[in-house]
Amino acid sequence: MTEQLLSWHFLDDTGLMRCGTKAEVGKLYTVEPPLELCKHGLHGSVRAIDALQYAPGSIVCRDDHSGEILRRNDKLCSTERRILWMADATAVLHEFACLCAEDVLPIFERKYPDDDRPRKAIAAKRAWLRGEIGDRELAATWDAAWEAAEAASGEATWAAAWAAAWAAAGDTAWEAAGGATWAAVRSAAWEAAWATAAAAPGEAAWATVWAAQNDRLTEMLEALNAS
Repeated sequence: MTEQLLSWHFLDDTGLMRCGTKAEVGKLYTVEPPLELCKHGLHGSVRAIDALQYAPGSIVCRDDHSGEILRRNDKLCSTERRILWMADATAVLHEFACLCAEDVLPIFERKYPDDDRPRKAIAAKRAWLRGEIGDRELAATWDAAWEAAEAASGEATWAAAWAAAWAAAGDTAWEAAGGATWAAVRSAAWEAAWATAAAAPGEAAWATVWAAQNDRLTEMLEALNAS
């Protein structure tokens, strides 16, 4: 159908689109129908958190889709797409990963109050971003956080430590953010299920946590355009 829709999508760190063309702000890109999701069309996601799960890199684009648009679940594609603005979101994605992990670390710390390895991993990532420590020091805290996750018992507790490990993972911002988000959402959803004596988190629990993280990520990304 013909309509107009705003979306998010991420490019690899060279700023190239999947077709190999250098992305340009303000340029209208077009493809011929018929559209097919994941195969043919100009893609994006209405929610930033969904776009992050498909990210090949840390260059974020805010897009305006028009023409024919095909939409399913967490993605869409269209025959026309114009990039309204784009920015390097590397630092934002690293910080977003840290915040996601911090949301759920209290779940881990209630069960393991003397194990500060996950929290130290997050602190190390921020120190690394400030240039205060190098890759070797960061990798050591990442290893320690993974060990804490492997030793943790219980779905929510394990996922909370796993989120911290992802947050501290290396210099690939989009992978760290995507992994930490997924683990943090999983931890929070399972914690909610436990609190209501449910056998497992329902769709509503997952959706609520995903929506909250999407609101945060959207605000952080939009600040890039305002700065």
